[in-house]
Amino acid sequence: MRRNDREMSEEFALELIDRLPFGVLSLVDNDGMPYGIPLSLVRKERNFYFHSAKSGKKVDALQEGSNACLTFVGDTQIPDLFSDSELADFSKDENKGQVLISKVFTTEFESALAFGKVYKVTDEKERIDAMRLICEKYTPSKMPLFDLAIRSGMSRTVVYRIETQQITAKRKKFDSQGEEMKWGRMK
Repeated sequence: MRRNDREMSEEFALELIDRLPFGVLSLVDNDGMPYGIPLSLVRKERNFYFHSAKSGKKVDALQEGSNACLTFVGDTQIPDLFSDSELADFSKDENKGQVLISKVFTTEFESALAFGKVYKVTDEKERIDAMRLICEKYTPSKMPLFDLAIRSGMSRTVVYRIETQQITAKRKKFDSQGEEMKWGRMK
């Protein structure tokens, strides 16, 4: 990570990942081209699960044990740290250029990356457990119907597991005094 002053802990990364509605899976397809797929993912410990139909470009690209990168992007916003009069004063002072770059023409963000390998889940209990986790995350109020849905749809569904090898996170955020919170500072 080039800007290690913005690096966050793995704990921060996992909290971010768990609260986000989706992530993007990046692979190299069978033609050697980059391929990014937005997915509804769930995490159990250091494994991620997602489901798919049994055929399609995504399935073709998901080779057993292939390398994968998951990208998660959380809150992103443009900071508003200065009043209009303060910004007007900046235009009169050439020495304020660096402040403009670092605090005005910038973005606050939080993101996480997970690197690992993709495997098709073949164990029936793990497949159902993964689908249960997915449904509990995305359709919790419908869980009384889960068993019927599984009986009806599992024959048409493939479940994949990404076994992570590395998880990283990065953040740029300003505190209430307009100072960037670096090196994992939370408050």
